[in-house]
Amino acid sequence: MATAFHEFRDRRAAGRALALALTAYGGQADVRVLALPRGGVPVAFEVARALHAPLDVFVVRKLGVPGHEEYAMGAIASGEVQVLDEEVVRRLGISEAAIDRVVNAERAELERREQRYRCARPAPEVRGCRVLLVDDGLATGATMRAAVRALRLLDPARIVVCSPVASVQAAALLREEADEVVCLGTPAHFRAVGAWYVDFSQTTDEEVMELLGRRP
Repeated sequence: MATAFHEFRDRRAAGRALALALTAYGGQADVRVLALPRGGVPVAFEVARALHAPLDVFVVRKLGVPGHEEYAMGAIASGEVQVLDEEVVRRLGISEAAIDRVVNAERAELERREQRYRCARPAPEVRGCRVLLVDDGLATGATMRAAVRALRLLDPARIVVCSPVASVQAAALLREEADEVVCLGTPAHFRAVGAWYVDFSQTTDEEVMELLGRRP
């Protein structure tokens, strides 16, 4: 059911609010917080700090429709995971060759971000752990869906999708994929993630690196 909802001041404020809904995971040795960069990192930083849990990133890239890149037709994630919205692909008549071009371009960016954000650090060990997978908002859910599927390959004990705000449709979709979905609001008229933030300025690579350097 959609709920009444109000704006967050910024991503850090949203993270502090989200952490209050995750207190049951605080101080637990098997809990890991993974952020979807870039926008999910400031949110996840506040969650990890409040819960005294390790913080890292889980890199995922949206696959935008050619010529309308803001509209997702799917996503890719670490581990060669690819999720396509077959209905969108079919309705828009997107060819396999066009999909391949988008995937190749986003794969290169995914690898660049992994190398930059990790700075030679190994990927986090999540086998047998409870993982809080955090983003700043869920519009279609495609990117988070790819992240959940990729994370399953690493054999965590539990995957909890965490977001300050989500569309009703995305929240429902992800409840089918994750073990749990924690979302502070599912506005009936969602519009876009940025509509629910007073300050939704782009998170930069430099901010991601700075927050990861201060990880709890």
